[in-house]
Amino acid sequence: MSEQIEPDEVAPVSAWQAATIDLAHCVRFYSRLPVPALPWEQDAHAPPSFPRLLRMIPVAGLVLGLLPATVLGLALLVDLGPWLAATLSVAAMVLTTGALHEDGLADTADSVGGTTREKRLEIMRDSRIGSFGASALVLALALRIGALAALAARIDGAAVLAAILIVASLSRTAGLMPLVFLPPARLDGMSQAVGKPARKTFWRAGGIAVILAIVLGALADLPAGGIALMLALSGLSGLALTRFAKRYLGGQTGDIAGAAQQVAEVAALIGLLTVLKP
Repeated sequence: MSEQIEPDEVAPVSAWQAATIDLAHCVRFYSRLPVPALPWEQDAHAPPSFPRLLRMIPVAGLVLGLLPATVLGLALLVDLGPWLAATLSVAAMVLTTGALHEDGLADTADSVGGTTREKRLEIMRDSRIGSFGASALVLALALRIGALAALAARIDGAAVLAAILIVASLSRTAGLMPLVFLPPARLDGMSQAVGKPARKTFWRAGGIAVILAIVLGALADLPAGGIALMLALSGLSGLALTRFAKRYLGGQTGDIAGAAQQVAEVAALIGLLTVLKP
């Protein structure tokens, strides 16, 4: 008599299948991209567990950078000019992510107006945007567009595309730092729901992000000093937002993670730009 499998028994998956499942969960969480369920995936709609899928976030950043890089390349190919190409590229990233990180930046900036920890957390939860938040959004978008346009004017198209992919990976890895090194600021927030990543796993993810940056930078012939600055400044940006959250909120929130990603993206782009001669 043949052995029957119980309905609730889960078929085992291989290491590479588990990695692709984690990558799919990351892309679904960080973007609006329609990622279909994988054939070996048991529950495509399960909430992400950051302690498990943390390792794939640098790779997910590369995936998210593909559309903005493609848009920039096509815009440059048809001679739209660096500024319009950069604007279209940043717009593509905002559409890809559903302004997830931009929302976090705006809420974090608005919280500066609070006089107590409780008031700052209340402001961050408010869906309305204030003057600090609006100013932060405008400045961040302007800095991202300006930095990309300047890069497009100084290096060839392939190098700019590589820079977009590197920054997309590094900045999302840097955005994890508050989640890893601080406790949740509130007990009912998203950061509490997704779980606290282990520091050991975070360092592995950071190592993957560094390797990806070095490999892509070498393939695109980006200057070694520029890659080093991208790595250093994205990490320092994540650390700065972590210290900010610890001092003013007593912990981290999903908005802080989004703000850290935005600041790291701007810092990494400017870091690369500083070593490139006009």
